[in-house]
Amino acid sequence: MQFIQTSQAPSAIGPYSQGIVSPPFLFVSGQIGLHPETGRMVGPEFGVQARRAIENMRAIVEATGATLSDVLSVDVFVTDIKKFEEFNAIYTEYFDRHKPARAVVEVAGLPRDALVEIRAVARVGGA
Repeated sequence: MQFIQTSQAPSAIGPYSQGIVSPPFLFVSGQIGLHPETGRMVGPEFGVQARRAIENMRAIVEATGATLSDVLSVDVFVTDIKKFEEFNAIYTEYFDRHKPARAVVEVAGLPRDALVEIRAVARVGGA
């Protein structure tokens, strides 16, 4: 196992790693809209948080030498399922032709009062 830590994504806010590689897979921990440099939420708007969460996920994926095209599955947690269409529009900016398996689930709450959290599984090492 290899523990992933990159300054391009926020540090973990609990006792976990940003990601773990167990070849041929990378497991990316849930990412919320925290800015990597400040560790603060990027803003109160859903879209701003969603983009930042995806960017954080991408930074962890890319820290292993993989790309978003290597993402196999994505789990999305939102505090308001009515944001589903808005999330889809943002998500398509990152995953247009490549469409990983995905689930979107409404939850009662997320860490730091985030509106969205995203975790992923990707393949690494050219597998």
